[in-house]
Amino acid sequence: MSRNCVVTGARPGFGNNVSHSHRRTRRRFDVNMQRKKYYVPSLGRTITLDLSARGIKTIDQRGIEAGVRDLRARGVKL
Repeated sequence: MSRNCVVTGARPGFGNNVSHSHRRTRRRFDVNMQRKKYYVPSLGRTITLDLSARGIKTIDQRGIEAGVRDLRARGVKL
């Protein structure tokens, strides 16, 4: 699964692990990605989206129809 949210565009962040002795090693802050299925009445079918937790909340708030409209406007293939 990709680590990019299709709705919010969230991507992994990068930083350092800092030990007790203050040595730094690179690390990656991954996004909380989920694979979620939605039924879209206008398409007449179910679509599967890779979303972050924030993206799921956005779809719940605005509705799947508005989300699909925005994704189509950006050229995302569903």
